[in-house]
Amino acid sequence: MSKHVLRLTLLLILISLIGVLTIYSSTINSPSQSERYIYLRQFAWLCLGFICFLGISKIYYHRLWDLAYLFYALGILFLLMVAFLGLTRLGAQRWIRVLWFNFQPSELMKLIVIIFLARYYSKPGPGLRQNVGDWGFLRAVLIPFAYISLPVILIMNQPDLGTATFIFFIFLAMLFVARVNFKFVASILLGIALASPLFWYFLKDYQKNRLMVFLNPNVDPLGSGYTIIQSKIAIASGGLFGKGWLAGSQSQLHFLPESHTDFIFASFAEEWGFLGVSLLLLLYYFLIIFVLNVARRAPDHFGRLLASGIALSLVIQIFINIAMTIGLAPVVGLPLPLLSYGGSHLVVIFLSMGILISIEKRLAS
Repeated sequence: MSKHVLRLTLLLILISLIGVLTIYSSTINSPSQSERYIYLRQFAWLCLGFICFLGISKIYYHRLWDLAYLFYALGILFLLMVAFLGLTRLGAQRWIRVLWFNFQPSELMKLIVIIFLARYYSKPGPGLRQNVGDWGFLRAVLIPFAYISLPVILIMNQPDLGTATFIFFIFLAMLFVARVNFKFVASILLGIALASPLFWYFLKDYQKNRLMVFLNPNVDPLGSGYTIIQSKIAIASGGLFGKGWLAGSQSQLHFLPESHTDFIFASFAEEWGFLGVSLLLLLYYFLIIFVLNVARRAPDHFGRLLASGIALSLVIQIFINIAMTIGLAPVVGLPLPLLSYGGSHLVVIFLSMGILISIEKRLAS
C-alpha cells in the first residue's frame, strides 16, 4: 500500500469514527429505544463501506466506462422500485428494503451520474480524448441533460428536492470539467435565473416554507424556522473549546432536531467548539486535496473526469450541509459526507474513494 493510499484510508476511517462518536452522543439519551443504538448500525455500515472500498479499489476503473450505461439503467430501475414499492418515512418515500436493511437508491444515483457523465464526455473510449468544446449544443448539453432529467424527476417525486438539485449541480459542474463551450453553460445559467420565479409554483408547501425561513428564520420560529434557529444556538454555544463530548445541551436535551443526520455538524460544533470544527474542516480539506491531485494526475480523460466529478460532489455536499446549518443556504436533505447517520450515503462515499484508489494505482504503476 502506497503512502497516498494509506493517508486516504486513515482520513476516511478517522472522519467516519468521528461521525460514529457524534451520532452516539446525539442519540444515547433519546427517548426512542431503537434510536439509542443506531451508532452500532452506523459502525456496521462503516465496516461494510470499508469492505466495498477495498473491493472496488482492486477493479480497473476502465471497467466502469464499459458498465456506465448498465449502471444508469439499474439506477433508474431502483428509483422506479422506490416509486412503487418504497418505504415511507416522515412523508418521504425514498427507501427500499434489502434483506435486513433499508437502502436509498438516490444516494447511489449520485455516483452513477458521475460515472455516466464521465463516460459520455470521454467518447469514443476511456483512454481517448475529444475536443468537447467543438460539440454542438444538442450533443454537449441537451442529450446528457435528457439522461439526467429522468433520475432528477424520479427523485423529486419522492419528494427529495435536495438530492435532485444536487444531481443537477453535478451536471453543471461536469460541463465545466469536460470543457463544454462556455457559451452553452452561460446560456443554461441565464435560463435558470430567468425561469427561477416559475419554479416557485412547482414547489410543495413545506419546500416553500423552507425558502421563506431561509430568508427570515423568525417568520415561523416554532415551526419551519425552529430547526435552523436551534442549529445556530448549538453552534454559537460551542464557543472556542466546546462543551465537551456528551455535554451538548441542544442535542442532549433534544432541542435540536435531526442532530445525528442533516444537522450533525451543529451537534459536533456544540460539543467541540471552534477548534474541533477547524480540525474537522482541515480533515475534509486534506481529503479534497487528495481527490483533486488524483484528478490532476489522472492518466487519461475518463479518469480525470471521474475523479473531478467525485471531488466536486464532495465539495458541494460539504458546503451545502454546513451552509444550511449556519443559515447561509436553505434547509435541504443532504447529509454531511462520512459524518451524518445513514448507511447508503456512507457506503457510496467509500465506493467513490475506492474508485480513486483504482486511479491512483495506475499513477503509481
